[in-house]
Amino acid sequence: MDAKVLVVDDETALREALEYNLSRQGYAVCTAADGRSALEVARRERPDLILLDVMLPGLDGLEVCRILRQEMSVPILMLTARTDEVDKVVGLEMGADDYITKPFSMRELLARVKAALRRERLIRDELAVEGEELVAAGRREVWQLGDLRIDLTRAEVSLQGQVLPLRPKEYELLVFLARNRGRVLSRDLILQRVWGWDYVGESRTVDVHVRWLREKIEADAAHPQRIVTVRGMGYRFEE
Repeated sequence: MDAKVLVVDDETALREALEYNLSRQGYAVCTAADGRSALEVARRERPDLILLDVMLPGLDGLEVCRILRQEMSVPILMLTARTDEVDKVVGLEMGADDYITKPFSMRELLARVKAALRRERLIRDELAVEGEELVAAGRREVWQLGDLRIDLTRAEVSLQGQVLPLRPKEYELLVFLARNRGRVLSRDLILQRVWGWDYVGESRTVDVHVRWLREKIEADAAHPQRIVTVRGMGYRFEE
C-alpha cells in the first residue's frame, strides 16, 4: 500500500501503537500530538486519511476537523472517548467521515481505515472511469436541472454558471439523488448506495451531507426546494 495516514493523538503510547500497527500494514505514517501541529503536518504531507483524536491540547480535534474540511477532502476518522450521541453528531457536522469510540480494538481500527480508504479510492476511480467512458463514446453527458448543471463527463457541478467546490462524497450523493429524481429514497438506501455496504456508521451521516449540499445548491437552505425531506421516509430530489 502507498497510502499515507496522519495520526493525531496527545497520548504518546496510543500514538506510537497506532503508528507501529499502521506501518506494519504497509501505510506511510506521520504523526502529530496537538491540534496546531496536526494542521501543519496535514498541509505539508497531504495524507490520504487522518485519524484525529477529539480531545487535544490547545486546538481540539473538532476545530481541527472543521478547518481541514475547508481545505481538503481527505477522509477523517475521529477518535473519541465520548459516547454521547450529541458529541458524535457534532463530529459528523464538522466534517468527519466516521468515528471510533475509545477503547477500541486495533483490528477494528485497521479495518475501518482500510474500508475508508477503499471507499474513497472507489469513488474517485468510478468518477474517472465514467468520464473516460463518455469521452471514448464521443459524447458528453450533462444534466441541466434549472440553474443547476451536473456534468458527468467532467464530474463537475455548477450553479448559475459558477462551479461548486463539492467533495467527492457530496458529488456522488448529489448524482445519486438527481439520477433518482422524483423518487423517495430512504436514508438506509442512500447510505448503502453512496457509502457502501461495508460502512459501519449511521444514517445521521446522510443528514449531515444533505445539509452541506443544501447549503451549496439551494437558494435558501432552511427552506429547500431541490432536496426535499419526506418526513419519516427520507429524501426526494425535485427538478
